[in-house]
Amino acid sequence: MNRTLALILSFCVLLPLNLSARSKEGVSFPDSITVDGKTLVLNGLGTREATVFNVNVYVAGLYLEQKSSDAAAILSSTGTKRLVLKFVRDVERDDIVDAWSDGFEKNAKGQLGALKSKISKLNGWMADMAEGENLSFTYIPQKGTTVEINGKSKGTIDGDDFARALFSIWLGSSPPNSGLKSGLLGK
Repeated sequence: MNRTLALILSFCVLLPLNLSARSKEGVSFPDSITVDGKTLVLNGLGTREATVFNVNVYVAGLYLEQKSSDAAAILSSTGTKRLVLKFVRDVERDDIVDAWSDGFEKNAKGQLGALKSKISKLNGWMADMAEGENLSFTYIPQKGTTVEINGKSKGTIDGDDFARALFSIWLGSSPPNSGLKSGLLGK
């Protein structure tokens, strides 16, 4: 009887842990996180696919103060937000920098001149990413966008303009692939 009760209690304790995360392509993300004293909820998950063969590169999770399926509202919001990229394959630094450059060019065309030094700073922090590693971008109003690789801060880039341009890479009119944007928007 005691053994049965222990098994039932163990199951009850573990059950909420399994329900408090979502996964895509075998990569799990918690349903909520705390950033700068605020609780952010997982808005959606999307997979970055590359090449004509749709090779999975990373799974991204977007965290917001309140869920939203409106990309324009998310980009214009000055609320705290975090985008987490969990790599499912090795990616070289140069490929990451090229992808950012392409994303900025397609989605922040009119701002590129004003953002040039900030984009250079971001690119300078990039490194080769191995399968299983994480890259995150956290925007906190009046503080800027903090870049972390595997939980270690590389630094913070100030400006709402930079945050909007950066997040537009995934949520703008020309995302890397449509399924990625759709997934991040919870669709």
